[in-house]
Amino acid sequence: MTENKKGFRNHLRSFSVKALKAAIKALIFYGIYFLLSTFLAPVSDMAPSLRQTIEMFMTTYIILLIIGELTAGTIFQYFFKAARALFVILYLMLSLNGGMVGITHENVHLMVDLRLFMAIVMLLSLLGFAKSIIQGVDFLNCRTENPQV
Repeated sequence: MTENKKGFRNHLRSFSVKALKAAIKALIFYGIYFLLSTFLAPVSDMAPSLRQTIEMFMTTYIILLIIGELTAGTIFQYFFKAARALFVILYLMLSLNGGMVGITHENVHLMVDLRLFMAIVMLLSLLGFAKSIIQGVDFLNCRTENPQV
C-alpha cells in the first residue's frame, strides 16, 4: 500500500514539475508577444487583421507548447513538436498570402515582399520538424533496446 502511495506521489511530483516547466515557457512566450504587441500597436491601427492573426498564432503555438511539455518523456512529445513546426509553416503560408502583403491606408497602397523572410522561417521550421522526427525515432529505438527506460 505504501508503495502505491510513493508511486502516486512520484507521478504527481513529476507531473507538477512538467506543468511548472510548461507554465514558465508559456509565460516567456506570452511576455515576448506582449512586448512585440506594444511595439506594433501603431501598425495594428492601419492593419486591424494583423493583431488578430498574431494573437491566433500565439494562442495556438502556446497551446501546442504546453501540451508538448506535459507529454514529455513519451512519444507524444515528439508528435506535438512536429505539429508545432508544421503549424508554423502552414500558418505563415496562409496568413502571408504567399509572401506578398499589401496594406491600403487612405490613398496610399503599400506592398511588402516577405518571401525571403517566409522562406527562412519555413526552412527553420522544416529543420525543427526533421529534428523532432529523428528524436522520436531515437526515443523509440532506445525504448526497444532498453525496455526499462
